[in-house]
Amino acid sequence: MSIRLLALDLDGTLLNSRGKLSEGNRLALNQARERGVLIALVTGRRFRDARPIALELGLDLPLISHNGALTKHVQTLETVAAILLPLEAAREVLRVGRRAGGDVMVSDDPDGAGLLVYDHVSGDNRALAEYIRWARTVHGDDSGDAVRQVDSLDDYLDHAPIHVAFSGHCEPMRRLAEILKSELGSLVKIFPTLYPPRDFGMLDIVHPDASKATGVAAAAAELDITHDEVIAIGDNLNDVEMLTWAGTAVAMANAEPGLKEIAGVHLTASNDEDGVAVAIERFVLQS
Repeated sequence: MSIRLLALDLDGTLLNSRGKLSEGNRLALNQARERGVLIALVTGRRFRDARPIALELGLDLPLISHNGALTKHVQTLETVAAILLPLEAAREVLRVGRRAGGDVMVSDDPDGAGLLVYDHVSGDNRALAEYIRWARTVHGDDSGDAVRQVDSLDDYLDHAPIHVAFSGHCEPMRRLAEILKSELGSLVKIFPTLYPPRDFGMLDIVHPDASKATGVAAAAAELDITHDEVIAIGDNLNDVEMLTWAGTAVAMANAEPGLKEIAGVHLTASNDEDGVAVAIERFVLQS
């Protein structure tokens, strides 16, 4: 069966290790689109952080962001679907995570461009400090509207957010993920994203019904596309459900080991070797 939809992760997949889109990948995406293949960006990034790439590529499909919790049109900011984290669950995440020593961030503003809110960065949490600096830098003049520090997240959090996140070095994030899973159970869903070469980890805590897979499945259903006509490409733990759901699953050479063990998964080159372009050539252009 021919491929009609390409579901594509960003960091570690489409973007290289410097966070850039290579000309090889850009050319391959254009060739796929010329064949009639639709392209959906599916990312753990906040909508606001991923939107510039979708705009640069001129993609027509809504952007699936926040690990599937928020799907929006990049041009108009029209919200297609929002699976918000219930307030009581968000407060529990805050309580448990803080007790375990985690530094918390809240992703908010589902109806607008998006807002990152935090109140504290521990002195030894270089990973989170760099992430916040990056978030401010990527939005330039709009950084004041994109990132906000408040006195207290406990006071700020009086409504259901898009998701709650923790960031830090990899090993503390692994331990925190186990604590959150143990104490919160099915109240939430936890997506770890770990980059050991940079010693950077992120835990995204979303509504239990949210995932990249649910986002892609909803987009495919709208387009009358079956899962057999979908190819998904990813590199990290938050891509597992999406790869398992898609008819054709591709893991990057730089992927977390768990992805390479998914039944039927195909391997491609790394994100620094235009692995997305290699996969498109094999599964889209040659088929």
